[in-house]
Amino acid sequence: MKIIIIGGGIGGLTTALCLHKAGFDVNVFESVKEVKPLGVGINTLPHSVRVLTHLGLQERMAKNAIETTDLVYFNKFGQQFWTEPRGRFAGYKWPQFSIHRGTLQMLLWEEAKRVIGEDKLISNHHLSHFEQDEKEVRAIFTNRETGEIIRQETGDVLIGADGINSVVRQQLYPNEGPPVYSENVLYRGTTRMKPFLNGTSMAMIGSMQQKMVVYPIDPTPDENGDLLINWVGNLKEGKSKLTARDWNREADKARLVEIYKDWTFDWLDVPAMINGAKAVYEFPMSDRNPLDRWTFGRVTLLGDAAHPMYPIGSNGASQAILDADYLMECLLKFENPLEALEAYDQERVPAAAKVVLQNRAKGPDQIMDMMEERFPQGFTPDEVPHEELEQVMDHYKKIAGFDVQTLNRKG
Repeated sequence: MKIIIIGGGIGGLTTALCLHKAGFDVNVFESVKEVKPLGVGINTLPHSVRVLTHLGLQERMAKNAIETTDLVYFNKFGQQFWTEPRGRFAGYKWPQFSIHRGTLQMLLWEEAKRVIGEDKLISNHHLSHFEQDEKEVRAIFTNRETGEIIRQETGDVLIGADGINSVVRQQLYPNEGPPVYSENVLYRGTTRMKPFLNGTSMAMIGSMQQKMVVYPIDPTPDENGDLLINWVGNLKEGKSKLTARDWNREADKARLVEIYKDWTFDWLDVPAMINGAKAVYEFPMSDRNPLDRWTFGRVTLLGDAAHPMYPIGSNGASQAILDADYLMECLLKFENPLEALEAYDQERVPAAAKVVLQNRAKGPDQIMDMMEERFPQGFTPDEVPHEELEQVMDHYKKIAGFDVQTLNRKG
């Protein structure tokens, strides 16, 4: 069976590696001329690291990532109200990794070149459109600069793993329109600085009105002992700001420092961290409404093309990796590719939709707003509603598919 994958990001490359390992003939087409390590930090949760481990990548990830030990929540005054172990420290068989998105993508790209073959990874090929009939699917590619048709590729299955602005999805749903913007803007940066808390912690500070997420993403300290720290500021700024589809606009660092000026804690100086970044980029927090189906005949969607979601709960990349794994299982189980894609659709569409909607409802970060609403001026240790917070956190793990008991049974 020949499979065409549109998109050489984390979802597309993981899919290619899974399907190649299962014995399928795969070709990956990427629109950009040269794949480069772009982006900032992401987290891969144990359910996705399980898949990457089966692909033989866990050891290489460990050398290029931080194995996250704990997740700690604080209010805007720096008071801790929730902490929990993560990954293997929480009893999972697999770790949670914090890693630069570009590092993970290049690790997958190099592995795909090694095991699948460089000739199967085709860059500078922009999908114009696809056609299908009862026998095959045909992808038509153009040169993005000239617009001329440069290749036509036929296969048994076409997988759209081409991101939130997916060409494949646009052809399947031509009237859908742009992404759905929230009222929040994300500000991302990386800063070389001294480790905080235990050096491998992920910290969540504030509320959804004004939040900061901070975690290290590179295990190698520089000559001063500083680690590369990834941080994401999240500010509720209203819909009016969120009209441009400019995903990497440089932000006003001084303005951001002023907004967070009071966030100086004994364990972290947030204004200094922001100021220490070489550059700060802003972009709107957005997703798309869940679809009723991803599959039409020989064509289906995967990853952000299928279920773009708010970056809450560390789940975006992980859900794409889960898509890849389950799609492989279906294609192995069913000889007819149409039946395989339908089975994939029936399982993953509702599962991913639940995560998208949970993230819109703030996911595990509900506990931040809960504490802000009840204790706007701070709290005493006795006032923290531990059982209530635990219920929220456990519920999200079940929805997202990584509660420890269920996942460890999979092996």
